[in-house]
Amino acid sequence: MATDYDTPRKTDDDVNEDSIEELKARRNDKSTSSVDVDEFEAAEGLELPGADLSNEELAVRVLPKQQDEFTCMSCFLVHHRSQLAREKNGQPICRDCD
Repeated sequence: MATDYDTPRKTDDDVNEDSIEELKARRNDKSTSSVDVDEFEAAEGLELPGADLSNEELAVRVLPKQQDEFTCMSCFLVHHRSQLAREKNGQPICRDCD
């Protein structure tokens, strides 16, 4: 597509001074910029308090604590030995909680 470089260009002042009709038209066009969201898909991951989850199964493989791991006595998370910051009263504390 050819460009006519002789046509007057809008300056920053011209851009900021849009006509009232243009602004009203933009306000009315906001409905076209909305994103369609499927309400069922949005609610599918929502978990209600008190919901019956008795038929759900755990799909995660749980491993016992390994020889090179410890349980932080502050956050109670299992960390690798490289995350050990210090021991407080004989209890291991991780770097995040130190």
